[in-house]
Amino acid sequence: MNRTWMLVLIAAVFEVGWVMGLKHAATPLEWTGTAVAIAISMWLLIKASQTLPVGTTYAVFTGLGTAGTVIMEMAVFGEPFHIVKMLLILLLLGGVIGLKAVTGAKQSEGGDA
Repeated sequence: MNRTWMLVLIAAVFEVGWVMGLKHAATPLEWTGTAVAIAISMWLLIKASQTLPVGTTYAVFTGLGTAGTVIMEMAVFGEPFHIVKMLLILLLLGGVIGLKAVTGAKQSEGGDA
């Protein structure tokens, strides 16, 4: 995985954090952490989009963030486990991996991919 795709992955991890924060934050410190996670997530997404195609970058970002959020809700916050939900997550991740596999970085703009 090259550096630019790593930025998308890290942005998705922060996305999971801020989405969880939107639901569960209750104190000013938790809301501050949520706001910081939003800022970091968006900054990393913007940096990645400068090299990768923006449509693919956004699709991968939201796909990973959605999958991560659903998994974290089940693992940490007691959301009920449903096999159909997990199969749909796998389908989503398959689409994300497929998009990444068929998308190259824009080399002419100095991409390091």
